[in-house]
Amino acid sequence: MAAPRWKTAISNALEKNSKSVVIQLATIENHSQGIHIPKVRSCIFRSFLEPSSSPAHPLILSSTDIRSPKVQQIFTNPKVELAWWIEGAQEQFRVSGIGCIVPAPPSTSATTSAFASTGTDGTPDQEDHHLDRSSLYASFEQFVQSTRSGTETSTGGLASLVRENFDWEKKRVEVFKTMSAYMKASWCRPVPGSPLQGGEDEAKKWPEKVEEPAEGDGNEENRRNWETALRNFALLLVDPIEVDYVELGVVPNRRTKFWRTEEGKWEEMAVVP
Repeated sequence: MAAPRWKTAISNALEKNSKSVVIQLATIENHSQGIHIPKVRSCIFRSFLEPSSSPAHPLILSSTDIRSPKVQQIFTNPKVELAWWIEGAQEQFRVSGIGCIVPAPPSTSATTSAFASTGTDGTPDQEDHHLDRSSLYASFEQFVQSTRSGTETSTGGLASLVRENFDWEKKRVEVFKTMSAYMKASWCRPVPGSPLQGGEDEAKKWPEKVEEPAEGDGNEENRRNWETALRNFALLLVDPIEVDYVELGVVPNRRTKFWRTEEGKWEEMAVVP
């Protein structure tokens, strides 16, 4: 099967608007007494991830800090939705699907750093101290394997990649290495959203750039920062199930809804904009 028409539309829009890569991702945060609170934030579209055996089921690939609250939200409730407005094309895409976090495997998580596991005063960062990275990776492995039999997921891109024995860690490291040295440094900071101890003066002590260590490089601090950033870096994938595509750059305006059937085929219907 060929790529779905909605994916081709996104690719065509990005060809002329390559900087329009900011998407809004919504998740659900579960609280006690059955209270569910929607949470939304901006993420960066990195690329599509297409199973070689199933190009009709591309995944949307972004990235995140493994310590970010959205990670636990997605592990708890993987149903997500993203909104993507591409200004130059006057087109909007709303994608509902299954979210998946790809963390570092436990072997990669063993290295510690002053910026990752302790505050600048040497005391443990509370949230990072209680982050069970081994359990997170085990949950990831269990989840992706479960997609092969799930009603909504068995015909999607995640399940296809599992059947192909996709190398998740190789892809995670590959994407990490494409990030700028300044972006890599952001994963060396204390836990996102935690209190800023020491104010802006303390923040000035955080690494500004993290370069890939060269063989024989004696810069031990840079090596530790590289390992810290890599272990905190995670892939964020969305396996689309429904797509709402609005075209405002044409008259009359057009709107199309796409949905993936249980057989894995994409159906579409024109609706009122």
